[in-house]
Amino acid sequence: MAQNETTTAPVAEAPKKKSKTFLIVLIVLVVLGAWFGITKYTHAQHHQETDDAQIEANISPVIPRVSGYVKEVRVSDNQMVKKGDTLLILDDRDLVLEVQKAEAALATAQSNYGAAQANTNASKTNIATTRAGIATIDAQMAAAKVNVWRTTQDYGRYANLIKDHTITQQQFEQADAAKQTAQRQLDILVQQKNQVAQQTSTVSSQSNATSSQIGVANAVIKQRVVDVATAKLNLSYAVVIAPEAGMVSKVNAQDGQFLQAGQSLFSIVLDQSVWVVGNFKETQLEKMRIGQRVVISVDAFPGHEFEAKITSFSPATGSRFALLPPDNASGNFVKVVQRIPVKIEFSNPSDSLVKQLRPGMNVGVDVNL
Repeated sequence: MAQNETTTAPVAEAPKKKSKTFLIVLIVLVVLGAWFGITKYTHAQHHQETDDAQIEANISPVIPRVSGYVKEVRVSDNQMVKKGDTLLILDDRDLVLEVQKAEAALATAQSNYGAAQANTNASKTNIATTRAGIATIDAQMAAAKVNVWRTTQDYGRYANLIKDHTITQQQFEQADAAKQTAQRQLDILVQQKNQVAQQTSTVSSQSNATSSQIGVANAVIKQRVVDVATAKLNLSYAVVIAPEAGMVSKVNAQDGQFLQAGQSLFSIVLDQSVWVVGNFKETQLEKMRIGQRVVISVDAFPGHEFEAKITSFSPATGSRFALLPPDNASGNFVKVVQRIPVKIEFSNPSDSLVKQLRPGMNVGVDVNL
């Protein structure tokens, strides 16, 4: 008997239900991505950002004006100082000697001025004396001329009388001698007057010379007065004081150290205000204007936003102020996007967190266009 084979038809499996969770997650991710992209795009259309920005402040270098050895340092690192506080003192013994030297030179100049005045007064007195002598000689000459005239008249009369033998030869010779004596006396007086006049001229020249010496001595006095003032001013520079109130940086000075005039010792961060300098790309400046609102985020205070505003733009790119500015006219040219420093000031500088900011801190800048 044949055995009948029975075949069983395969049963079709029921279709699996698609997972709705995956679809929901996908939709959420797409929506979030679209929202994030739209938000960033919208923000980019109305804002400009940069993280190339730092806190800036006024920093005053402490520089001695005179050379010398440090006698005493009165400040330490990170110390707060007030305007006029003594920072360090230099050994001033050499400067004191310079002051004394200048004062001695001033005293010498004043003595020379007094001597020049005395010489001038003496010369004026000599001029008056010689002029009086000239007047006396003039009077004597007038009398001598009268005497010459009289003796000449007598000589003429005696000359006529001697021809008639009315007088003796002795009388005639006496008249002739008297005439010659009178003439010699007149000649002597004329010579004396010439000598006194020459002497007067010499004394007058000496008086002019001494008068000019007074001017020279007076000019020397003024110069010595300036030397004394300069020496005293240099002496005052032996005490180095704080130009403004602020915080001292690292003090690079020790007792006994020799300092050169103009040598930078340390700096004082002035206790006034801080601001931000943001270096924006040149392609970001099209819509940026002074007065626009700025939001600043500081790395040191994450989560806190500082309100600020744009106050000015740099007149040149940052690279133009570098030690070696680029010269695109030489060598191979590679275009590099330049950055323009923009000054941003805090809207509320009295904020306690603003006062804790330090120059050099990194910040992020968001400008609302």
